[in-house]
Amino acid sequence: MLGETQAIAPGPALWSNTRVAALTETQFAFLLAIAPRIVPAAAELSDAPRRAMLGLIEETLASRTPAMRRQLRLFLVAMRWLPCLRYLRPLDRLDGARQDAALRWFQDHPLQIIRGGFWGVRTLVLLGYYGQPGTGPSIAYAPSADGNAVLHARARR
Repeated sequence: MLGETQAIAPGPALWSNTRVAALTETQFAFLLAIAPRIVPAAAELSDAPRRAMLGLIEETLASRTPAMRRQLRLFLVAMRWLPCLRYLRPLDRLDGARQDAALRWFQDHPLQIIRGGFWGVRTLVLLGYYGQPGTGPSIAYAPSADGNAVLHARARR
């Protein structure tokens, strides 16, 4: 029982529109540390594209449920520390070859939940890198302003 003093803020204070970060600074730093193993070109990013990458990831996670964000945070902790069992160092402190081996272990793990978590993290890193407007031309991606109209026109032939 809470008694006279309340430990939890009353209703309206809980309904604030204040945006809460989906990941901590440490978790974002971890994503940036492993990003070059997933997208090698991410190693060359300067500060502004890195911030844009993290912004895209943050924006994507903001649209997910709180439960999904908690699962991702928990998986990032597991992903960082599980390699300690084999290499005695967290994933972001390993050399490139050992990071690759650990990431392959997550990718090919027999438990679907671990594979799925890895593919979720991988997808976020890919989205953060390739989702930036300036990246499209570097991979010869030119989106159509008409959407799928070109594909539908080809299909009618």
